[in-house]
Amino acid sequence: MNEEASFGSRKRHVLLLAYQSLGIVYGDLSLSPLYVYESTLSGSLHQYVTEDVIFGVLSLIIWSLTLFSLIKYVIIMPSTNDNGEGGTLALYSLLRRYAKFSLLPNYQAADEELQAYHRPGYVTRSFPFRAFLQKHKRCRACLLLVVLFAACMVLSGGVLTPALSVLSSFQGLRAHNKGLNHKNRAALVTNDYYSGTVVTIVCIVLVGLFALQHRGTHKVSFLFAPIIISWLLSIAALGIYNSIKWNSHIYHALSPYYIYKFFKETPKVGWTSIGGLLLCITGSEAMFVDLGYFSTASLRVSFSCLVYPCLILQYMGQAAFLSKNNSSVASPFYSSIPDPIFWPMFVLAILAAATASQAVISMTFSIVKQCHALGCFPRVKAGQTSRWLKGQVYIPEINWILMVLSVAVTIGFRDTTLIGNAYGGWASLVLAVLFVFIMYVWHYGSRRKYLLEVQNKVQMRWILGLGPNLGVLRVPGITLIYTELVSGVPAILTHFLTDLPAIHQVVVFVCIKYVPVPHVSDKQRYLVGRVGPKSFRMYRCIIRYGYKDIDKYVDDFEDNLVMSIAEFIRMEAEGARSSEGSMAVVRTSDKFGTRLVASDISISQTDEGSKSIHRRSSSQLGKSSAVHSLHSSYELEESPKFSQRRTRYKLPGDEYLDDELKEELIELLEAKEAGVAYVVGHSYIKARRNSSKLKRFMINYAYSFLRKNCRSSAVDLHIPHISLIE
Repeated sequence: MNEEASFGSRKRHVLLLAYQSLGIVYGDLSLSPLYVYESTLSGSLHQYVTEDVIFGVLSLIIWSLTLFSLIKYVIIMPSTNDNGEGGTLALYSLLRRYAKFSLLPNYQAADEELQAYHRPGYVTRSFPFRAFLQKHKRCRACLLLVVLFAACMVLSGGVLTPALSVLSSFQGLRAHNKGLNHKNRAALVTNDYYSGTVVTIVCIVLVGLFALQHRGTHKVSFLFAPIIISWLLSIAALGIYNSIKWNSHIYHALSPYYIYKFFKETPKVGWTSIGGLLLCITGSEAMFVDLGYFSTASLRVSFSCLVYPCLILQYMGQAAFLSKNNSSVASPFYSSIPDPIFWPMFVLAILAAATASQAVISMTFSIVKQCHALGCFPRVKAGQTSRWLKGQVYIPEINWILMVLSVAVTIGFRDTTLIGNAYGGWASLVLAVLFVFIMYVWHYGSRRKYLLEVQNKVQMRWILGLGPNLGVLRVPGITLIYTELVSGVPAILTHFLTDLPAIHQVVVFVCIKYVPVPHVSDKQRYLVGRVGPKSFRMYRCIIRYGYKDIDKYVDDFEDNLVMSIAEFIRMEAEGARSSEGSMAVVRTSDKFGTRLVASDISISQTDEGSKSIHRRSSSQLGKSSAVHSLHSSYELEESPKFSQRRTRYKLPGDEYLDDELKEELIELLEAKEAGVAYVVGHSYIKARRNSSKLKRFMINYAYSFLRKNCRSSAVDLHIPHISLIE
């Protein structure tokens, strides 16, 4: 019975995910019947339109959907995932872990201890391909360019798909105007008027669609799936109706023989029309990119049982209609709709277009976020628009750039046929090449800057020579020095000690590091170590994120950081990390999944300034009414009678605390209460005079332009401006 109940629960979960995927994954793909035939037959192929040619076009569409969408993206590709995550960037991250190479020389052995680092059944073995990639630097660069180009082709869809989808849905206004079919001067004037009106309406809709992105889609996302389901069922019923009414032998086009006849009758023009035919599979990659939000089984169920058959039926119905109405190639979808249901289908098409555009825009944000985590995109401000829906990312800069480009495409082309032809040809390539250039320039400049910082690291002998006070006055507080280095002391410390007369008593070198895994669990996020002897009170904290992670603990970042350091101090005292410079993964509070502890340390300071440290049991803690429970692992307690301030830090276990450990904990917690300062350094690079012209252009002009016009590192790191030192 338990097995049957578990199987039923899994089945319901798969069906629920399949239902949700219909509104997020298949919007673009399900809207393609609006413009595929129009883009394919309205060009040079128009003069070859016969029944055999139409049957050949339908056969190409059916087999393209079968081979690419069904077999490739539904059956084969979902099996090649990275811990459930799909997409080109996910596969590239998986390859980086397999071949053991990184874009920046910041590899650490501790990264391999991450839970998501190895796939189930993974066995570490040496293969020639791994050795080949590790040996040939140029091959790794070429591989990166290929990966970026594939990602940028999807990004180009974020520009063209909203314009194409919304404009094609509004083409029904022009198709429904019966007076446009008369070839007279008045009709031409009316045609131009309708064309201008449609373009204006589409531009307004696009601006509104992009303007609402910052609010997120969680409030209306429950409507996406019903809209797409209604759309798919409606076009399937329309396809069946047209097949029965116009040409009941349309099923013959299922034979690939008509593909041969198509290219035989249109030897040159047929090949040039392939671009329009490829629009029928546009959006199929969304099934692989969005794999992490759903599951392989749910995507296979939703596509195989609903999306695929509905699309096939609709394409067959349009082909049956066109085989008897060759003059309607300008707008075959709307022309094939019976008058009584025209306006409901028109409204439903607009809703489906808005849903498809929303899905593509959200996917674009996700890909940009992954490229940024890869170190191949300029700094942007990525935020999560919903606490409940995973992966709802909003990037303001990308949103407005997409809006401007989409409106420009709509105004420039003004016709779905022209946009469709550009989408299968030069427009996508131009946009992809532009995005690849930006990404590679940023990656190249960032890598050169990182290598420069590695070369200019401060020698530890110099720091030891300064003594515990570092040659300046140590004042209460914590200084967080942000650096990209995972080892060593950054050169910014020398500028800090030289230009300022004092430094806080606790110094922490903070490194935000993206590792080649989709997600890093909160239990394994903080990697803490010590820099120099204990008396220097300098630490290193590496905060690790996966390429799909979003900064979730911005508000209590300082608390988590201090707790991580305190936990490291305790672990070090227990002998978990005895060698100087070693680092440990720490787990700090109950929110990270650790158990609530039964004892704590309280640091008390009286009016006379004397300090004491004591422990209380959990029962004593429960009796204290003045203690306010916080989410962090330390609490503040004030007593009006003695005017004292307490900071308590909970420690697991009942082990004895020696004087050295007590003193270090006291200094750490007092420093936290004194205040935290954030130090961010800005390093600039410039190509040598004897460098090649290409390198000088990329570093001195292209990378410099991107660095000056992107978000500052302080904004990217969510640093409060009031505590920032730059």
